[in-house]
Amino acid sequence: MLTLKLITEQTDRVVRGLEKKHFPNAREAVEKAIAIDKSRREAQTQLDSCLAQQKKHAAEIGTLMKQGQRDAAEAAKAEVAKLKEQSQQLQAAMTEAEQQLTAHLCTIPNIPYDIVPEGSCAEDNIVVKSSLRECHEGDTVGNWTTVPANSEAKLPHWELAKKYRLIDFDLGVKITGAGFPVYTGKGAQLQRALINFFLAEANKAGYTEIMPPTVVNTASGYGTGQLPDKEGQMYHCETDDLYLIPTAEVPVTNIYRDVILDEKDLPIKNCAYTQCFRREAGSYGKDVRGLNRLHEFSKIEIVRIDTPEHSEQSHQEMLDHVEGLLKKLELPYRILRLCGGDQSFTSAICYDFEVYSEAQGRWLEVSSVSNFDTYQANRLKCRYRNAEKKVQLCHTLNGSALALPRIVASILEDNQTPEGIKIPKALQPYTGFDIIN
Repeated sequence: MLTLKLITEQTDRVVRGLEKKHFPNAREAVEKAIAIDKSRREAQTQLDSCLAQQKKHAAEIGTLMKQGQRDAAEAAKAEVAKLKEQSQQLQAAMTEAEQQLTAHLCTIPNIPYDIVPEGSCAEDNIVVKSSLRECHEGDTVGNWTTVPANSEAKLPHWELAKKYRLIDFDLGVKITGAGFPVYTGKGAQLQRALINFFLAEANKAGYTEIMPPTVVNTASGYGTGQLPDKEGQMYHCETDDLYLIPTAEVPVTNIYRDVILDEKDLPIKNCAYTQCFRREAGSYGKDVRGLNRLHEFSKIEIVRIDTPEHSEQSHQEMLDHVEGLLKKLELPYRILRLCGGDQSFTSAICYDFEVYSEAQGRWLEVSSVSNFDTYQANRLKCRYRNAEKKVQLCHTLNGSALALPRIVASILEDNQTPEGIKIPKALQPYTGFDIIN
């Protein structure tokens, strides 16, 4: 969540940032936070004064008793009792204000960096790089025209999956429901090969592999901002009050909740492979057919904890890493800088990677790489101690490296030949075969 220091000292900047994200009633929300904090601080001031008076009168009681001034001592005792009652009331008021303030701040999204473009939807995102042609700053998705030449003979991945017996969507419906495919034969081997390839590449890049739980408690969901913003998209185990993770970002980042790190140990670089679970309700048609949108899928996540001074460089290194994976897989891709209206609740800046599906004739998102600034760290109380022994909030970053379903879809669709589906050269050591036929 946003820090009170930022809200109170840079109010206009916060309001502008919230308006860039199209957050409704931005100024009212900010002013409400300031007002709640003012009442909390007033209660704190009164409580401090009350406790000081209470201590003073309590110290007088013994002296008055020794001097034989029993009536004065009894009056002092009565005053102390009265002050104690006032202190309890002030403490309760302060606690209520603190809880109210925290609850309110959790409803306010992060503010975007200045470099984030204006815009209200995906059509306003900026194409900053593409493997197809040179991009010019200011090119938006809405006016993007250059795409590979589609071949009418190319089959979509759901037909290829059936033809080569790679993925059984109907069996997944039988066992669980729509959005839970069953991978079989070389389809399962391709899935495992991609997981191993992505983890191996992350290891080469200096990421420490983590194998976290795939269910988390409410505190973890709040720590990274999935709760309360995305509560309806998460699977909830009500009996135990646990949530199935939508991404490994949640458990891995929460490793550092309520932790004070040493600056010399930063940046921390972790990666994790997990199954991810998202309800993704309410969408139909080609956009969700086959592997395009699933309720359960595999993903490798990279997470960094860093200092504010170095986080921009960390973000660029993460972008370079994801781009390198797509180059090695020989997939046509583009990189988008998301506009304010298309950013997530928690991010300060986000870049999406998309690969082109020739058979479907459209771009498929395969990764989002975000810098959250101090927003998550403030919720998590994830801090570091610098060389001057001062404790500060960290910056947190994460990205998909990569999500498998649409990568699999693109590999199948873009590499189909009359002889079969060719496996990218970089992936062959992990599959053990160079073609699916």
